[in-house]
Amino acid sequence: MAQRNYLKRNYPPTGPDIRRSEPSYGHHDNAGPLQPRANEKTFNVVVDNVPYMIKAIPFFYNGDIRYRISFNGSAEHVFTWDSSLGQLRAIDDEAATMPDNLEVAISEKLRSAKQASRRTNSH
Repeated sequence: MAQRNYLKRNYPPTGPDIRRSEPSYGHHDNAGPLQPRANEKTFNVVVDNVPYMIKAIPFFYNGDIRYRISFNGSAEHVFTWDSSLGQLRAIDDEAATMPDNLEVAISEKLRSAKQASRRTNSH
């Protein structure tokens, strides 16, 4: 049982049933839609003249921060830091379907938000 709980907390689930497999995504009741988590970030970007609404949920895996990212209601992608590229990068099985410029734009937006947060918290 302890091993199962460890995996559930630390393994980033993906796929269509993700909300049922990990209820910590938010609170859902019969009165309304799924409520966002407190640390969920949403933002808009325009890449190659295409607008995207991005939802990013940070989580920790093996001591590193990662993000569950979805755009325009897509399935979630897992992003992690790639030190060889110097940016966040999608690492899930479906990452190849994501436009490269969108991946770069999401990485830049999350990095700039993180840097702004650090500046705000350091004052």
